[in-house]
Amino acid sequence: MREKLKALAELQNVDLEVASLRKAADVHPRQIAELERELGVARSAIEAERARVSDMEKQKAQLEQNITDEKDKVKKWEARLSEQRSTREYSALAREIDIAKKANLTMAEELTELTKQLGLAREAIKGKEADYATKQQGLSGRMTELRGKLGEAEAQVKGLEGRRAEVAAGVDATLLRRYEVVRKKKLPALVGVVAGTCQGCNMNVPPQLYNQLRTGLGTDICPSCNRIIYAVEALQETPAAAK
Repeated sequence: MREKLKALAELQNVDLEVASLRKAADVHPRQIAELERELGVARSAIEAERARVSDMEKQKAQLEQNITDEKDKVKKWEARLSEQRSTREYSALAREIDIAKKANLTMAEELTELTKQLGLAREAIKGKEADYATKQQGLSGRMTELRGKLGEAEAQVKGLEGRRAEVAAGVDATLLRRYEVVRKKKLPALVGVVAGTCQGCNMNVPPQLYNQLRTGLGTDICPSCNRIIYAVEALQETPAAAK
């Protein structure tokens, strides 16, 4: 019975190592996702700035067109001034020309300011693009490193899974089936009982059960946590065995 228990304990050691590797590796995809999110935020900021510049360029083009249209209108009106026969018509048209010129002057000032802001925005994009390129280079290196670690962990797990198949082949079939049922719910599935206490849930097992484990050196099920339990003496080498 001791040999069966040893074989199961060895299998669990492999499972625990696999679980530890997977737990450690689980952080890598999250870290990669966070770095990708950080890059995405920086990229979105650049795209937003580009969209703002595009809007400003459209405003600038529209403003330039409006100024051209107003100038053409003023030229036509000025040409018509000499055609006016009455002082009243002349004054009315002259007033419209004056208003149009003032409006044109205001638009010209707006165009000057908009052109200035557009230049600043374009420079801001260049700066953000340079920062993004630097950040991308650094984060890409970090992501490559994390993917490498993830690949190493997966390779180790694959190797251990091969080892597990070998070890599982040497475990008693009935004991293995019971272990697999418990392992799917909790790990470790196999725990020792020390001084009458289950090391899985820290609850005391019935004294009679504990005595049976010690004398029979077999396994049973903990009444509290349903793990497979054994007396620690079952895995301890006796003096005769040690020789």
